[in-house]
Amino acid sequence: MNRIQPTLSPPCVLTVAGSDSGGGAGIQADLKTFMMQGAYGLSVITALTAQNTTAVTAIHAPPPEFAAAQLEAVLSDFPIRAAKTGMLFCAPIIEAVAGHLAGAGFPLVVDPVCVSQSGARLLEPEAVSALRECLIPLAALVTPNLPEALELTGIAVCDRESARQAARRILDMRGMGRKGPDAVLLKGGHGAPFGGMVTDLLAFSNGREVEIARPHVDTKNTHGTGCTLSAAIAAHLALGADLETAVTRARDYLHLCLRAAYDLGAGTGPPHHLAPFVRTRARLFVLDEMRQAARRLLAMPGLASLVPEVSMNLALAAPWPAAVGDVAAFAGRITRGRDGSVYIPAGPAFGASSHMAKVVLAAASVVPDVACAVNVRFNERTLAALSRAGLAAAWFNRAEEPREIKEREGSSLEWGTHAALSAHPDPGTVDAVCDPGETGKEPMIRILGRDAADVLAKLELLLAAL
Repeated sequence: MNRIQPTLSPPCVLTVAGSDSGGGAGIQADLKTFMMQGAYGLSVITALTAQNTTAVTAIHAPPPEFAAAQLEAVLSDFPIRAAKTGMLFCAPIIEAVAGHLAGAGFPLVVDPVCVSQSGARLLEPEAVSALRECLIPLAALVTPNLPEALELTGIAVCDRESARQAARRILDMRGMGRKGPDAVLLKGGHGAPFGGMVTDLLAFSNGREVEIARPHVDTKNTHGTGCTLSAAIAAHLALGADLETAVTRARDYLHLCLRAAYDLGAGTGPPHHLAPFVRTRARLFVLDEMRQAARRLLAMPGLASLVPEVSMNLALAAPWPAAVGDVAAFAGRITRGRDGSVYIPAGPAFGASSHMAKVVLAAASVVPDVACAVNVRFNERTLAALSRAGLAAAWFNRAEEPREIKEREGSSLEWGTHAALSAHPDPGTVDAVCDPGETGKEPMIRILGRDAADVLAKLELLLAAL
């Protein structure tokens, strides 16, 4: 896999596409995406659209000569390292664009945009043949979704075999003196997810095939996902990645943007293009919140009585966590001294406690608001105080843990936390998950909350009820 070195001179990446007045797709999405990957974006506008999250209400296409003039201006002055195309609208514009990109010394990603998310036609029907014959043969990569694959090939993709057939038919498209595209990424987002996964097929002209699967993201905010993905691929190609690496990194970027998407407008909103920046900034705040929590913990009277034999830790997740490295904890467990004092030997760090991180991740998979957890001593006195404090509990029993889970190192807490919350009639009200333990495993109570302040407030309630 290529290692991309940071540079103070970002590579230039070109988008040739339509403008989206709603900002979620087209040129606007492409330029945001380029910047988030660390590239400098250039643009050639092939159409103006009047649209928002609910509909495309008007389209104005400039004369093909104007698209050509934009291309000439950009190509003559900037060291372009990669390009992508999106909405091209009509055959004359496709022909003008293809004429200027033929023989270019940089990779071209062709996103064969045909229809908008709201159902508006963005490519004239008679232009499909021009797309097949003039532009697709120039591509390093073509990125059709399933409806676009049907339009280009006549093959309705319904399973893996028909996906392969459609991809091969696109790879066989000839024209402009080229043998055809180097690769096709057939996107599976419009199909039913396999086992909760969305699978894309990356097929190369040499016959190699790679399936790229990511968990399905339950969001209606998918406007501009195709533009975002193809733009991210082009940016990573410009940064020096090979094609498979570029696709994988772009897919990860889009997945995060979809997980971070928020409702914007009355219809189908866009993914959150700034998600990596927001998450990076938020990680700094998480560490600061943990440092404040440490001061508050050390000042809590009687906290030593809640510290288990295996010690205590507090874990707090950054936004949209996906792995242990997205959850911060103290890099040294919270311990108690014989004199009743409490020690936190090291500051917070991401990935510092895999056990508590897995509790937070498992809890958040059932109750998305959960972002923080702390483990406390399990005994009759603490359980009684939990009830007196009005904190709702859910339970799991390690004796019920499936053998294959038990044999997989580090999976018990994920299974138990998920099982306890899933079995509770109202998991969103649960404040603590109780684990009576087993031979060699200390029983434990794990208090959950939406942030560190929430968890610490519950700790104080528990201490007051002891």
